[in-house]
Order: sequence, then C-alpha cells, then structure tokens
Amino acid sequence: MKGRAGAAVVLLVPFFALFVAVTVVPIGYAVWLSLFTEKHSGLGFGGAETVFTGFGNYAAALGDPAFLDGFLVLAGYCLLYIPLLLGGALALALLLDSALARARRFFQLALFLPHAVPGIIAALIWVYLYTPQLSPVVQAMEAGGVGFDFLSSDGALPSVVNIALWEWLGYNMVIFYAALQAIDRSVLEAATVDGAGSWRTAFSIKIPLIRASVTMVALFTVIGSLQLFTEPLILNKGAGSAVSSTWTPNMYAYSAAFDRNDYGLAAAASVLLALTAALLSFAVTRLAAGRKGKQT
Repeated sequence: MKGRAGAAVVLLVPFFALFVAVTVVPIGYAVWLSLFTEKHSGLGFGGAETVFTGFGNYAAALGDPAFLDGFLVLAGYCLLYIPLLLGGALALALLLDSALARARRFFQLALFLPHAVPGIIAALIWVYLYTPQLSPVVQAMEAGGVGFDFLSSDGALPSVVNIALWEWLGYNMVIFYAALQAIDRSVLEAATVDGAGSWRTAFSIKIPLIRASVTMVALFTVIGSLQLFTEPLILNKGAGSAVSSTWTPNMYAYSAAFDRNDYGLAAAASVLLALTAALLSFAVTRLAAGRKGKQT
C-alpha cells in the first residue's frame, strides 16, 4: 500500500505543480491586480501611482455599457451557435454510424480537417470571403440578386457563428462518433429485432447512451463560447466591419489592457467573465445530472 501511495504521489505532484503554476497563480494574480488602479497626478507629467481601489474596477466594468453589451452579444452567439453545433455534430455522427453511410473514413477526415486550420488563419480566410470588394462568394451572390453584408451590424453575429461552426463541427462530430462506436452492438441488434426503426433507435437508444459525451461537449462549448475572441478580433480589421474593439467581454478586457493601459479594469473584466463561465458550467452539469437522475 505504501508503494502504491508513493507512486500516486510521484504521478500527481507534476500535475498539481503545473496546475498551480499555470492556473491558480495567474487567477490569483488577476484577482489581486483587479483590486488596484493607477492614478495620474497633475496633467500627466507627475507620474502615476498604484492605489488600492477595492471593487472599484468591478463597479467600473459593470457600469460600462460596452462591457454589458458584450454579454448580450455572447448571449445571442450562444443561442445560435450551441444548438447548431451540438445538433449538427450529433446528426453527422449518427449519419456516419448508420448502416447507410459509405466512405466513413473519407468523410471523417474531410469534416475534421477545418479544425486543423489555426483559428487566426481560418478567420483571415473568412474575412477575405466576407469582404465585398474581394470575395468571389459575395460577387456571385450579388450577381444572383442576393445582397447580404456579412460584416454589417446584422450580419456580423451570423458570420462569426459560421466561422466557429466551420472550425468545430467536425471535431465534435468525431467525439460523438467515437462514443457511438463504443455502444454495445448487441443492444442495437436487440432493438432491431424488436422492430425499432432507424429513427427510433437513434433517439431512444443511441443518444441516451452517449449522454455523457453530449454533456461534456455542451460544457466545453459553453466555456469556449464565453471566451470568444479570435474570430471577432480579426473581423474587426475588415473594411466596414460593424465589429467593434469591445464587441465581446474578452475583447473589452484586451482593449482595456493594451489600448487604454488600464490593467486593473482588464483584470476585473476577466474575473467577471471567469465567474460567469463557472456559473454557467455549474448550471450545465447540474442540469445534466438532474435529467440523468430523472431517467434512472
């Protein structure tokens, strides 16, 4: 027993050391930084001093309409993106797992390849496809009498959702497909013998049996959605783009830190966003646990 305990300690210590170094310490430093602000004396020639402000930075962030509007953008993004991602990935996985599917490996690779493209590169490609003066897609739509500005105030959110779906749909499809392949085939054969059709088997047997995978993907998708940053930041550089530098809470924190040099405000905005992510993650896990308990 002592040998096993020693082996467990040896294996766990590197993990906890890295966890403390790259997670706990940065979070603690962000919380500490959020409690201070810089005060400039005179006309700005007298230098600056760091003073304790308590929750002043949090009040400033929560009182800034730009920061609060960023959460409204995230809410709209989540309402569009999460159902489309989960539904699309699950539908593709079920299709590949069905007896009617052909060339499974080819379609798995083809659908997964967009995820291998770095997010910045993908966003740059889509900015090119969204820009009216450059995009062959926009020109073809206009030639067909369809006019749509992907970078306008009405088109920016669907455009960002489209980029994220292109990047992550195939990745999550692979997760669902792997879970479906792990289902005991005898269960599916028994359902077929009992007269269950393809739709009944998919919705009454397959999806309930991979509920843990669906919950995990939903949880990570919620967390990732709240961290939306790269795609809108690149779209912000597009000509005539309606995406502002504070379009999402992450972009607000970035702008506060590197455009206004207000690191206390940026840290406070980051902590508030982290708390929101923690609360939503807790809600997702509790909702999944509640549904599982009802079924059992």
